[in-house]
Amino acid sequence: MQKFSSDGVNLAFIDLAPTNDAPRGESIILVHGFASSHMVNWVNTQWTKTLTHAGYRVVALDNRGHGQSDKPHEAEAYSSHIMAEDVRRLMDHLEIARADVMGYSMGARISAHLALAHPQRLRSLLLGGLGIHLVEGVGLPLGIADAMEAPSLDVLSDPMQRMFRAFADANKSDLKALAACIRGSRQTLTPAEVGRIVMPTLVSVGTKDDVAGSGQELAALIPNAEAFAIEGRDHNLAVGDKTHKQAVLDFLRWL
Repeated sequence: MQKFSSDGVNLAFIDLAPTNDAPRGESIILVHGFASSHMVNWVNTQWTKTLTHAGYRVVALDNRGHGQSDKPHEAEAYSSHIMAEDVRRLMDHLEIARADVMGYSMGARISAHLALAHPQRLRSLLLGGLGIHLVEGVGLPLGIADAMEAPSLDVLSDPMQRMFRAFADANKSDLKALAACIRGSRQTLTPAEVGRIVMPTLVSVGTKDDVAGSGQELAALIPNAEAFAIEGRDHNLAVGDKTHKQAVLDFLRWL
């Protein structure tokens, strides 16, 4: 792991070169979801292996509040705009002028804000695990923050609260930081703003995902977007699905 300072917040990241026989040389930035990390979201699911073998330089960070990065406990530290600037600063740090950017769930929300703020920095945008709730929703329910602050998993009965608390516990997360992240990163984009995302975009959502909202509805608002349905997968299982990986590779191949 390497680290850099994003406006005073130390963020951890990996920077992987393409394999020796790879024919391509573009960079792709990976932005993970809530309560996850670069390791859980991208390495354990074999995304990093898939992309480096396909010829990409792969950069993946631990978002603030997650993994090996600093973990502020103030909600205002987690605005989607601020977290998007973390990604932009990482690109600056590595002198990457332009890249494909792929985010999952909260990471997709962050990536969409980055695309709107700095369109010249993205060759393409890949949104996974987030559909129309980018526009119509404000992220995960606030009850997830309450779940992070509950004394234990045993006192929770709501299925979604239990799912995210169990995931956070399994990853040995800083629960106060995650509660602050939920409360601070609730920024939507309007239909007009989404309509200004002009780079080629792929929206991939599992057909059993009850968190993301419709991928087709979001893609319809983005001028150069297409939707991919990850068949039979819920929010947690869609990210590493082999058909998801193939759809991303096929999409990038035509850029």
